[in-house]
Amino acid sequence: MELGSISHRCAFTDCYCLNADELVIRITTGKDIRAVTLIHDDPYAGGATGHMPWDGRQESMTPEWELAHNIIWTIRLKPKFKREQYYFSISDGKDTLLMFEDGFYTPENAQKNGRMKQYFKLPWMNPVDVITPPAWVNDTIWYQIMPDRFCRGDYNSKRMLLRKWTDHKHIHFWDFYGGDLRGIIEKLPYIKSLGITGIYMTPIFLSNSNHKYNTFCYDTIDPDFGTEEDLIHLVDEAHKLGIRVMLDAVFNHCGTEFAPWQDAVKNGPDSPYWDWFFINKWPLPKISTKTTDGKFYSFAFAAFMPKLNTGNPEVISYFLERCKRWVTDWHIDGIRFDVGNEVSHRFLKELNFGLKAIKPDVFLLGEIWHDSAQWLQGDEYDSTMNYPFMESLHNFWLDGQTSKELMYAMNRCYCMYPRQVSNALFNFLDTHDTMRAVTRCGNEDIFFQQLAILMTMPGSACIYYGTEIALEGGNDPDCRRPMPWGKIDTGERNAQMADTRQLIALRNQYPQLRKGRILWHHDESHPRWVIYSRQLKNHPPITVYLNCEDTPLPLPDKCDVLFSRKLEGKQILPGGIAIVKGA
Repeated sequence: MELGSISHRCAFTDCYCLNADELVIRITTGKDIRAVTLIHDDPYAGGATGHMPWDGRQESMTPEWELAHNIIWTIRLKPKFKREQYYFSISDGKDTLLMFEDGFYTPENAQKNGRMKQYFKLPWMNPVDVITPPAWVNDTIWYQIMPDRFCRGDYNSKRMLLRKWTDHKHIHFWDFYGGDLRGIIEKLPYIKSLGITGIYMTPIFLSNSNHKYNTFCYDTIDPDFGTEEDLIHLVDEAHKLGIRVMLDAVFNHCGTEFAPWQDAVKNGPDSPYWDWFFINKWPLPKISTKTTDGKFYSFAFAAFMPKLNTGNPEVISYFLERCKRWVTDWHIDGIRFDVGNEVSHRFLKELNFGLKAIKPDVFLLGEIWHDSAQWLQGDEYDSTMNYPFMESLHNFWLDGQTSKELMYAMNRCYCMYPRQVSNALFNFLDTHDTMRAVTRCGNEDIFFQQLAILMTMPGSACIYYGTEIALEGGNDPDCRRPMPWGKIDTGERNAQMADTRQLIALRNQYPQLRKGRILWHHDESHPRWVIYSRQLKNHPPITVYLNCEDTPLPLPDKCDVLFSRKLEGKQILPGGIAIVKGA
């Protein structure tokens, strides 16, 4: 028995509350293990003093997630008295060991007279500690918009010199195209027609950049984009169409024209804002492009984005008041936190408590590119941007992996978090920070196969503006090309848009694609045929077929085809897709 592969901790994703009544327990083992039994009961079942015998009830655990080298076994319990004490019986088919908090015992050793057993114990299922992402998030399909590049609705003069909208060659970091909030309002019917139910906008506050991630003032809508009245109008019109709105909050850093930064730079340690930042040497040079000299800390060594001290109570209070205003005055539904892994946990806990008290179903999303479990304990973020999802899809095609390897990668993305968080993960193929999906994929067949996976996996799917028409673009800033409305209006991208609309419609129509369990099917003779089913109680299974090989993939005779690309009769050609019901 490979004991080094077995792990469990009565915390985090190994033992968590799914809701106020249900408890999920997981244990990780090697693939040599054939059965895991949980012995559990209320810790006081043997008497309050602990001196009476405690035996527990036995229940078999289910192998839920298969990874490259491990199996994660799971069981869902409903403790009557909101407490649980337990240990494990683990068998490899030959030997059986018992696992307690302090290690492994043979059944004989565990029963030795006088043995002080160190059980795993969940003391109490406090409802307030349960992470509960807003229920609406799992049903939402997001549309990410970079306002400067989406649509120009106000043709009055702008502060900046604008490039011609149709000119997207050699885009530079400081180019402006003039997109604004009125342009987004104008295109709300278009967004709605795609099947979108949520809009996420990159920053809209005062700044001298096109992206606004170096914010100067968190109370003022940048005049390049419009006014506060424009934003309120946008939110109202979106809500009328059943579309929620999420703003981008840049609280890890600010722009150099942010008034507190200006005061700190001018007055040094005498400034009331000195501790709002991390200034290590003063005075500062008048011109600085990099912070590698350590004179002050910034985002990614960019001197025009000085880092905020989000552990400072005054900074916390300042931004909490801004967020409260966004929610109460502007009726914002969600906030995405830029560089969400660098702001302090204290900051996030206070924002979570303050905002949830005002609007319990406000969605708090962290921009984190890696395992985010420490921020997803119920009192900080509701969810995270699922970059491992995007990266795993990319690597499957890059490395020519097998369908089993894809399964391992997808399982890893979802087993990192509680089930309710997995159903709210922010999934995507591209963003303003990455190469455009179709460019990264290299051809439309792979692009649409990835889009099909995006729309048939747990979580909350997001489309970056233009992804619906397979808009091309390299790394930043080329991935931020202006939306090619001319090509859309002339019907040049109708075929791509029709396929995207159909995939979105399927996700909206069938709940099993959003929250059903995943069952993978592998063909050893065709290791790159990707086949998996989504199954949900009282709903027919829906199966996704992706042909990532050079050999045609046959469909079952009896099945209802809901979506297909490159399907001839019952044969899925190389690069093709079929999503079917009832097979």
